[in-house]
Amino acid sequence: MTVANVREAVAFAKEQRAKIVDFKFVDLLGTWQHFSVPMSECTEASFEHGFGFDGSSIRGWQSIHESDMLILPDPTTAVMDPFMSEPTVSFISNIIDPINRAPYTRDPRHIAQKAEAYLKSTGLADTAYFGPEAEFFIFDSIRFDQTHNEAFYHIDSEEGRWNSGQNSGPNLGYKPRYKEGYFPAPPTDAHQDLRSEMVLCLEQLGIHVECQHHEVATAGQSEIDMRFSPLTVMGDYLMWFKYVTKNVARRHNKTVTFMPKPIFEDNGSGMHTHASLWKDGKPLFAGDQYGGLSQMALFAAGGLLKHAPAICAFANPTTNSYRRLVPGFEAPINLAYSLRNRSAAVRIPMYSANPKAKRLEFRTPDPSCNGYLTFAAMLMAMIDGIQQKIDPGQPLDRDIYALTPEELAKVPKAPGSLEESLTALARDQEFLLSGGVFTRDAVETWLEYKWAKEVSPIRARPVPYEFALYYDC
Repeated sequence: MTVANVREAVAFAKEQRAKIVDFKFVDLLGTWQHFSVPMSECTEASFEHGFGFDGSSIRGWQSIHESDMLILPDPTTAVMDPFMSEPTVSFISNIIDPINRAPYTRDPRHIAQKAEAYLKSTGLADTAYFGPEAEFFIFDSIRFDQTHNEAFYHIDSEEGRWNSGQNSGPNLGYKPRYKEGYFPAPPTDAHQDLRSEMVLCLEQLGIHVECQHHEVATAGQSEIDMRFSPLTVMGDYLMWFKYVTKNVARRHNKTVTFMPKPIFEDNGSGMHTHASLWKDGKPLFAGDQYGGLSQMALFAAGGLLKHAPAICAFANPTTNSYRRLVPGFEAPINLAYSLRNRSAAVRIPMYSANPKAKRLEFRTPDPSCNGYLTFAAMLMAMIDGIQQKIDPGQPLDRDIYALTPEELAKVPKAPGSLEESLTALARDQEFLLSGGVFTRDAVETWLEYKWAKEVSPIRARPVPYEFALYYDC
């Protein structure tokens, strides 16, 4: 059932015999938070008045002396949570200030909504579609710790190639080789049924899934592709996607991670993100230019490439993100566009000649990101590219490995570390501020949090391999 308003949302909850109402909202970094109330508290008035919570306990949000915040449930997001033992209706919520009732400028979902409104205000288009291909790993066990005198992590997976010599039980030998996990049939692909359960659960929530498959790495790397949707809706869907995959895995005593690079010397997890602009139900990116693109699409690509280093601060937001974005492999570190070259940051998929399928594929993002912020930043870059008529330059259609060092040096590169991307965002943020979509406060809060809570603490800690390199110096 599609819910259109508050009255229908309350009726839906009663029809489903819900006993509990769960309110989900996303923190600045992209993690769902939630709290629940009994069904007796869910009235039409509650959607207007909201529910209070402590904003100072949410990462990157309020200080202790101004902690009171309100959530306003979005009635159109009503679904039954598929993992609760008691019938539970779930609403994704927006955040507002309890004093002036204004939307909270650090609420990522609000930023996504403002980006969509800004697009319409420009007259360029009325809809921005996004289609992320989020990759993830399914592990059987993960252990990690960091103390003053010890640091370690230990991953295990029934599919892990490193277990090919194990003698602790029946070893049937079907384990994907490193970098050869793309599309093997069962029994080598041990997670077909698990991924299918994830797909069916997503469809139960009303999310259109196009396909699922094993990915390149050993140890259960997987991909499930959702059909493209408008920006904020896709931000919602990506949150459900992470929630569903993790909870379905947990049902089977397995664990899912969207950490981009958990395994040394095997493929990391990316989130290639397809984007296109439409107006009055018609696609705007199809035309007679390179790759069947329109001039608008080429300018949009120019905007993505120009602002890519700053976008990476949101699209590749962890220090681990840059273990994936390293030179010499298939990682999309080259800030160029191409028809088929997968090392280019922007690719033009050529699977279909249908104008409705014409789109840009931004290959740099990874699934550790906050989808609302990443999609909004991408849209703002594309709008800037179109408005400023930014030339994307010449396409990169040659084999990257065949380029001479001199030729390769002329191709701009994505940041090589979180420090570089944060520095780029600090220098290049005006395009995000247009129309008040991102506020300077939101950007500065993001930068301050990342420097203080991630970059600096990791800088201060020795890692195990440093002992192998330097202990006997």
